[in-house]
Amino acid sequence: MSTVEAMAAADAAEAGGRTKSSSPRAIPVIGVVTPHEDMQGVFKPMDLNRIIKLLEENDKDDLEEKQLNSVMKVVHCYQYGFPLRDLAQVFKILGLCAEKIQKQPCFVEPASDLIKLCGLPFLKKKVSDEITYTEDTANSLALLGELMKIPSSKLRIQICKCIVDFYHAEPPKKHIPGYQQVSSSYKVKMAEVGGLAKAMVQSVFLMETKLVEKLWVLKVLQHLSTSEANCTLMVKAQAAGRICAHLNDPDPSGQLLFRSSEILWNLLEKSSKDEIIQQLSNLECLLALKEVFKNLFMRGHSHYDHQLRNDILVITTIIAQNPGAPMILLIDGKVILALLTYVKKPERLKIIEWSAAQYEELQLHAIATLSSVAPLLIEEYMSCQGNARILAFLEWCDHEDSFFIHGNSFHGTGGRGNKFAQMRYTLRLLRAMVYLEDETVNTDLCERGVIHQLIGIFKNIASKHDEKEEAIALEIQSDALLILSGLCEHYIQRKEMFGTEGVDIILHVMKTDPKKLQSGLGHNVLLFSTLDSIWCCILGCYTSEDYFLEKEGIFLLLDILALNQKKFCNLILGIMVEFCDNPKTSAHINAWRGKKDLTAASLLIKLWRKEEKELGVKRDKNGKIVDTKKPLFTSFQEEQKIMPLPANCPSVAVMDVAENIRAKIYAVLGKLDFENLPGLSAEDFVTLCIIHRYLDFKIGEIWNEVCEEIKLEKLKLVTFDKFSLESITTATENIGKMVASLQSEMIESQARQDVQNEQRVYAKIQATHKQRELANKSWQNFLARTSNAKTLKKAKRLQEKAIESSKYSERPQNAIFHRTVIKGLNTTVPSGRVVTVESTPTRLLGGPLADTDIALKRLPIRGGALQRVKPLSEPKKNAPM
Repeated sequence: MSTVEAMAAADAAEAGGRTKSSSPRAIPVIGVVTPHEDMQGVFKPMDLNRIIKLLEENDKDDLEEKQLNSVMKVVHCYQYGFPLRDLAQVFKILGLCAEKIQKQPCFVEPASDLIKLCGLPFLKKKVSDEITYTEDTANSLALLGELMKIPSSKLRIQICKCIVDFYHAEPPKKHIPGYQQVSSSYKVKMAEVGGLAKAMVQSVFLMETKLVEKLWVLKVLQHLSTSEANCTLMVKAQAAGRICAHLNDPDPSGQLLFRSSEILWNLLEKSSKDEIIQQLSNLECLLALKEVFKNLFMRGHSHYDHQLRNDILVITTIIAQNPGAPMILLIDGKVILALLTYVKKPERLKIIEWSAAQYEELQLHAIATLSSVAPLLIEEYMSCQGNARILAFLEWCDHEDSFFIHGNSFHGTGGRGNKFAQMRYTLRLLRAMVYLEDETVNTDLCERGVIHQLIGIFKNIASKHDEKEEAIALEIQSDALLILSGLCEHYIQRKEMFGTEGVDIILHVMKTDPKKLQSGLGHNVLLFSTLDSIWCCILGCYTSEDYFLEKEGIFLLLDILALNQKKFCNLILGIMVEFCDNPKTSAHINAWRGKKDLTAASLLIKLWRKEEKELGVKRDKNGKIVDTKKPLFTSFQEEQKIMPLPANCPSVAVMDVAENIRAKIYAVLGKLDFENLPGLSAEDFVTLCIIHRYLDFKIGEIWNEVCEEIKLEKLKLVTFDKFSLESITTATENIGKMVASLQSEMIESQARQDVQNEQRVYAKIQATHKQRELANKSWQNFLARTSNAKTLKKAKRLQEKAIESSKYSERPQNAIFHRTVIKGLNTTVPSGRVVTVESTPTRLLGGPLADTDIALKRLPIRGGALQRVKPLSEPKKNAPM
């Protein structure tokens, strides 16, 4: 059997021969087995601690050879991997060998062999060994990083190979009875715990002039940087700055630049981005990035070179996000001018030929880089005619021609077959420059006609994009409106340039189907940009305001407000407050009607109630004030303790004005004078009482805070000030009581009105039932007269009696008597020459196709439908009926 198998057998025998008494842990042993003993299966143990003591001795002449032999025996014994239980002793031996290398170079070989075996999978005898020996394993692997300080090229390279093997575990060459291979990720995890990455970063300084060793260290760091834990350790060791500063070191193989850029990308993705940017924001790193980019740009031709160039450019762009980065190296190198050369219509280059896809990718990268770099170098940007170049390029982007981009790169996403990608990044660049609020830049843009150009771009994009391009088209429209807002704000002349044409595009967006706001494509962002444009480009310009009102812009604002989406409410209410300064606005607000005939005033009051419910303001079930001393207090104000503040710091009561929409609702209703508001319910009037007194209540809150702060600071007021403060506090509370009393009266009045309305409804119901009863009784009498002859005769006698009783008892002289009753008529109703027949059978009328001129027709003898016949002659006056 082999030595390791013998070791396993010895361990088993040792375990079987132990007693249950509490004896100390057995010392790890190794077996020295001769070929003959291998056949016999005999294992001769050897103490590892004895080898450690042997290596610690230094006073004997023939000691070196014995030490080397003992170490080589250890190497031979563990040729299939180290058991976790022996790892601490093995690495102690490795450390002692490493200490002797400087004076005794012959120890390099055995030390390298031991390190090589560390690349093999560790072995465990029990499942719990991975947990039991966690600390020993982590400390042992951390020693590998410390051994990088030993000035031995062979040893350093072997350490690097060993660590790389952690990430490429191989199956065991031979199965060891009684042992199992640890999990493949165990070493990687223990390296993280032991802080190996930090030690490897520190070793980069030791290899500045040794290219081969440096490349191996970078290869190790490339593997280690795939873990977030290792990246955190590397950042603490300043890995980004150390690696970036040596990007441009000589390396014929090109591995140094590739591995270094890969490490930087991993650090940016898996650790603190801000910390990495801070480490790279120094002149040394930026100069190295500049030289590398220039070399790749001028000499790189392969796809690999282009990819590497793009990576370096993006890293530079990320660094530019830090305002403290010394980007002024960029001025000396004319970087702004170089990047601006790509902001133009594509054309065939004379020196270097690029494919259309390559030029497109480079162009988009250049514009994206300018968005970060140009705002830091305004003078350089203006000296290179940046505005003119951008506007000319935008004009080409908006112009229809045969050019179509490929859309293969990251920046070209969504722009295949059109120029949307170029337009998107150019507008981002323009937006970054405008939002600097630099007067020179913005004035130059306006003089070059950027306002009308952006309005034209907006119209074209809105009319010609399809559904597949909707997301990028919405982003372009949003950026265009934001740029217009940045240019027009505070400048009446520019608002006039925005004019009715600009108002039309705003109204177009406001008419968007509300369902699209939840699509996730960017409609909500576009709507925010539109509302911002109303504030910045319309308000303050009377002609634009009037045109906006004329085109029912206030109606559209209220339609959006009625959607009840909190994210839009604050901005819309602020716009309405400003619009109410225009005397024509009030009529538009009062004329608006929403769903179910909802009025603007009712909508605002409903928003107030909803806001107070979310803020936790105390109200009873009818919306009445509960606490007259603190009628506007929110739950946050109740929880927040009042504390003394400097005079320039706003208190909680003051901050509450800006943090919710109640103040804006008060302002809008105040512009409407709180009177003659249409469409309000009793509940609305109860809430309106509170809104009407909002300013008084808020002033009272602030005076209450003043009182509390005076108490906390233990200040004593003079008599007059004390009396004034008490008067103000009392007056505020009285206003609260007055409003509560008025609310109670309104509630009681509404209750009485409800009762009266209910009584009227009941009276109407009773009258209806009574009428039905009379109709039923009349019908029953009619049935009785027609079905019973005695009843008919009785009714006839009663009728005749009533007729006789109505006549004069004595006949006047010379009077002509006219009979009022027709003889022989068996009816009990007054009769005349005209008889009305109800419910005439259809067979007599001839159906729906018969002529309806019944008064002039008579039934034909032969039957059938009614037909026209000659009308009957008028009866003579004296003819009997």
